[in-house]
Amino acid sequence: MLIPITRQKFEQIIPLIATSPQYAYYWGKFPEFLKRLLISLVAVVVVLLVGLLLGSGFNPLRLLLGIGAGLYWFWGPVYWASMRNIKIRRYQYSGFWRGRVLDVFVTEELTGTEENVNNRGELVIVENRERRLNVEVGDETGFTTLLQVPIRRTHKGIVPGQMAEMLVMSSQPDLGRIAQTSDIYIPRLNIWVSDYPYLQRDIFAQVSRQLRDADEEETYPAAPRIVKTKRRRR
Repeated sequence: MLIPITRQKFEQIIPLIATSPQYAYYWGKFPEFLKRLLISLVAVVVVLLVGLLLGSGFNPLRLLLGIGAGLYWFWGPVYWASMRNIKIRRYQYSGFWRGRVLDVFVTEELTGTEENVNNRGELVIVENRERRLNVEVGDETGFTTLLQVPIRRTHKGIVPGQMAEMLVMSSQPDLGRIAQTSDIYIPRLNIWVSDYPYLQRDIFAQVSRQLRDADEEETYPAAPRIVKTKRRRR
């Protein structure tokens, strides 16, 4: 099932400014924080050196740039998450998609490499691998897509055949060609399958409930109400 949604609803579901989960995603782990902190320190030094070259007339601008550069470690995640949101909001058309989980499997993926020196002084390349969960979903039209995410404990209950929902984006008004997909929502388990949390999940879940209620009303219409009337005596 694929139901087009309005631009207004689309912009509610995918925010312009980073949400808390999106900020946490780009905040990352401790090494990512140290990297941003180092960038902040270097940027502050560069601003100070440029300010010295330009003279005292640029002190107000130097102050603003110094504050912004020094706080990059803090506002950096907001910037990168917002840029990612803007990129996906460029699609003019979107729709609510509902299908089924077709397959669930685990793979080991290469996440990076490191160069180390062993006991004999030889350079050794160490591969960093991570187990990832692969969830394939599809519908009766033949559309399928695969989403690969880090494994979490909540994913244990996902099995083929379960209902799956997500937001799809397209550059075509009829959504004939899907260009981008979002997080996957499993209503039965009330869990999300995602790497980057694109959606305002509470709003998406609300739309999901409204559409399910509408489907139930169409499938099982309410019985007509019988009103008993009293006959008047002649």
